[in-house]
Amino acid sequence: MARLLVVEDSSDVRALLAETLRGEGHAVLTAADGLAARRDLAPGGAAADVDLVVLDLMLPHVDGSVLLAEIRRGGDLPVLVLSAKDAVYTKVDMLRLGADDYVTKPFDLAELTARIEALLRRSGPSAASAPEPLAHGPLTLDPGTARVHLDGVEVALTATELRLLHLLLASPGQVFSRPRIYEAVWEEPFVGDDAAVKTHVSNLRTKLREAAPDLDPIETVWGLGYRLRAL
Repeated sequence: MARLLVVEDSSDVRALLAETLRGEGHAVLTAADGLAARRDLAPGGAAADVDLVVLDLMLPHVDGSVLLAEIRRGGDLPVLVLSAKDAVYTKVDMLRLGADDYVTKPFDLAELTARIEALLRRSGPSAASAPEPLAHGPLTLDPGTARVHLDGVEVALTATELRLLHLLLASPGQVFSRPRIYEAVWEEPFVGDDAAVKTHVSNLRTKLREAAPDLDPIETVWGLGYRLRAL
């Protein structure tokens, strides 16, 4: 059982989500606006220890995108954005802000619950299990502690970015196509939308460059995908 926070201003949608997720065995907290969600997620708040947030974008008082940025600055809490905004650029913007997944309204309840379960698996203790830390030159990942270092500098990554880096580190030099990355990291069939892969790879590369500006571990192989370059 996981503890979830559903942030949604529509009372009908909020009640439907809470009922469905409780039926799946989860403990569900709800917030009707961004200000209430901010208060609940603060240290000592009712939702300070939740495992995942389902976040609407168009919220009263504090916009969902602002709340997402605040959540991401505070750590790697998984966030699934749920929004009526279906434009590709909006989805890409939210993924760049740190959303782990994005579902558009109207949504299928079975798909939504499946995506939540996949996110919980990816972010759980066994999300990146390996007997030993992985290393590629000065780049290391310890699956047991979910800590990444590049050239001696610790790099804070989200759960999705950790899984992506783990995939690449497990086979240095191997080229991974976007469909293969999507199916390995998101644990669901690739359906042709590679925006999530491109955005998360871009986020990961940016964080690694910030840690070590002279190093760029991830190489784009044009027309094929991505791989770790020799370091």
